[in-house]
Amino acid sequence: MLAVHMQLTLLATFFETSPTVLSMCGAGILIFFVALWAAKDDIAQARGLDKVVALSNLCFAAPLAVFGALHLAAAKALATMVPSYMPWPLFWAYFFGFALLAASLSIATKILVRWSGLLFGIAMFCFVAMMDIPGALATPGDRFGWILAIRELAFGAGAWLLAAGAMSGNAMSGKMTGAVSGAITKSTTGTTTNAATAQVKTTFLTIGRVVVGITAIFYGVEFFLHSQGVPALPLQKMMPDWIPAHLLINYLTGAILVVSGAAILLAKKTRLAATYLGAWIVLLVVVIYGPILISALANPSTEIKIEGINYFFDTLLFACVILALASATPPTD
Repeated sequence: MLAVHMQLTLLATFFETSPTVLSMCGAGILIFFVALWAAKDDIAQARGLDKVVALSNLCFAAPLAVFGALHLAAAKALATMVPSYMPWPLFWAYFFGFALLAASLSIATKILVRWSGLLFGIAMFCFVAMMDIPGALATPGDRFGWILAIRELAFGAGAWLLAAGAMSGNAMSGKMTGAVSGAITKSTTGTTTNAATAQVKTTFLTIGRVVVGITAIFYGVEFFLHSQGVPALPLQKMMPDWIPAHLLINYLTGAILVVSGAAILLAKKTRLAATYLGAWIVLLVVVIYGPILISALANPSTEIKIEGINYFFDTLLFACVILALASATPPTD
């Protein structure tokens, strides 16, 4: 009877959960397993911390799926955030939800990542220009406005880094094809295409490296000035009381962010610095944000559930931006 009562309680809790929460969790879990299957060979072949770097597509795809599901399930609420000069706000909420789901599936399966990464990056840069920067300028004394603007900028740069990483294999294949074609037909088309691809990849890498470096340094300084919040992303949420050594975790995170960010910005051991920084933030996501997520999902409030999911996957996406830099940077760096 006790077992039956527990099962009925779990079922009741499940069916009482908000459809928005269920859709977000369901989309994230589904894409997680799809991306894990697609990355299984890369993970098996990697050594040491490169196994964490091999998770970059997975870490990027899962948050996009979660946020895409949120846009579709709560489109009317999110439509209010569309700038007033944009027509059809509800259409854009739904459109971006479907776009996020399509991008997450592309990145998870590693199919056409150069295009999904390019387009998602453009979308994030548009958000920064249309919403984040005007919002930050409207309240210049609010540091969170600038923190959010830089975060969205980093997300866009991370998407371009994924696109740059996807160009590596294609460029190599194109180079081999161009060499064979040149030997047979004496054509220069393949060489021209390879040069253009290499130039685009270099541009994406440079933009991504500079944005990630500046973001890491800025966030690191924030943790030294405001050490009571949760680590990795210096947002409003305070560190829960049940987590020990608050100051130690945040000061250590701040130091790692500043040192790694300086190395990345100066292009000194970029891959190594990005690998260590990305691995540290992934560890924080598992150790700190994982229990926060579980605690939020156990709360009866739908708003708290969604907040816990957002914090978890926002931070995971930030970690992936850094891992994408490590993945796209040549191993000889």
